[in-house]
Amino acid sequence: MERRQVIPPGMTPAGDSAEVRPAHAITEVPVGQPTDERAGQVRVPGGTSTVRVPFLEHPIWRQRFPWLVQGVTGAGGSRPFDLALSGEARPRDVLERWEALGRATGAIRVVHGQQVHGVVIRLHGEGPAGLHISPRTDGHATRVPGVLLTVSVADCVPVSLVAPERRAVVLLHGGWRGIAAGIAERGVEFLSARLDARVHELYAHLGPAICGSCYQVGPEVHRSLRLPEPARPESIDLRAILAGRLRGAGIQEAHLTASTYCTLCSGGAFFSHRGGRTERQVTVLGISTRGCV
Repeated sequence: MERRQVIPPGMTPAGDSAEVRPAHAITEVPVGQPTDERAGQVRVPGGTSTVRVPFLEHPIWRQRFPWLVQGVTGAGGSRPFDLALSGEARPRDVLERWEALGRATGAIRVVHGQQVHGVVIRLHGEGPAGLHISPRTDGHATRVPGVLLTVSVADCVPVSLVAPERRAVVLLHGGWRGIAAGIAERGVEFLSARLDARVHELYAHLGPAICGSCYQVGPEVHRSLRLPEPARPESIDLRAILAGRLRGAGIQEAHLTASTYCTLCSGGAFFSHRGGRTERQVTVLGISTRGCV
């Protein structure tokens, strides 16, 4: 993997406060520790051309869990790396990018879902290679190396849950409707009940999403999320709400992190639905086949 670029700001712990730090903040850490999610270009040969996969990783997880495949694609600059399966791009180009993402991450089987802002989580095992789409699914889980879980986002929150002792992972698509319906709590419960993980061992990361300053919504959204109902549209921070729900489900404070990237106001690093973009980036989570210990 060739790393060509670092884009601040970085990743901050989700603190006790209900407020997640704004997207342009930078967290200072001791010298020698990573301060941000690192954006690079993964060059993947494809036919007569080379496909560049803009990819960012959680730097602390990269060091702590070398057996984990994790990260998020970026917008890709002048040549958008659009992974929307029902968008405006030519299907052939989109599928070529999906194939490049699979090769770049070492995946054998890539799973995605028809996202409907619900709480259905599907467990994925071994199966045919390639890209597979599950109907009406907003969450994915696996313990099988080589299975790459994916969710597409353009303002919603991707939620990555990792159980290191069990080598099990869950990836969730967190829009406000899914959050209100309890998808975060469902993900923690799934790891505990279906994959025998102990809740206190779980790690959670809230990936790039629209920040609280940029996300203004009407009273009905506040009401659905059990927040005080304003008289007019006001801003809410979905990652702060998710952080609180994950703490309530038993995630330890020290194991909970949130990206400070905002999909709308981080300078075009990501696609944003509210920014008028129809493209989508993809968050990925899986277990490497390379046998890291």
